[in-house]
Amino acid sequence: MNPGSQLTLPRRHLLIIALVCWTGYAVIAALVLGGRLGSFDAAGLRYFRTGTGTVPWGPPVLIEVVRSWTALGGTLLLNLCGTIAVAALLLARWRREAAVLAATMLSGWAFNTLMKSLVGRPRPTIVSHLTEAGGLSFPSGHSFNSAAVYLSIALALASLIARRGVRCSLIAGAALVSALIALSRVWLGVHYPSDAIAGWLGGTAWALTASALLTRPGRERAD
Repeated sequence: MNPGSQLTLPRRHLLIIALVCWTGYAVIAALVLGGRLGSFDAAGLRYFRTGTGTVPWGPPVLIEVVRSWTALGGTLLLNLCGTIAVAALLLARWRREAAVLAATMLSGWAFNTLMKSLVGRPRPTIVSHLTEAGGLSFPSGHSFNSAAVYLSIALALASLIARRGVRCSLIAGAALVSALIALSRVWLGVHYPSDAIAGWLGGTAWALTASALLTRPGRERAD
């Protein structure tokens, strides 16, 4: 990168998208607390099953594929990816970006845990669970944390990349990976659709808000 080059992310755009996501998150939370999504959630869970709800769509091997994919949103892999990303930023001497990334991930986990306790929604029992899952249901921790972590990493790296196409591809890829993780939680029967949607919206909003408010605009980088 040439000395004096300035890289910026469109802060206003990030905040607008974050606001839309926060609004969706709040609306779903209100509907869940009001008990108004029962039919939607039941239909969403049964949509991926055949017969009595014990057999999912597709060939038997698909179960292992989805289980492997959903593991990308588990605590172990998220912590590993986040730690590697923070370490890489520190080695590159981008200390502020490393600190923002670490703070975003840790505070996101805390926020989602608090919301689970406040809502207190139990796991669905409409269909059989195809993977182990404990704790409360709303919002989905895999959905929220994967969106918050992977998007935060993508945004941190994108702010250091000059080519717009590469930046957009990186952010879109992180959003897609986390969205598919959210979908996998419903397919496996361990979360209601509203859990997964709200989790993904909340995690996305968390990452975008942190990036917009904490990342320095127009910062200079030198080789």
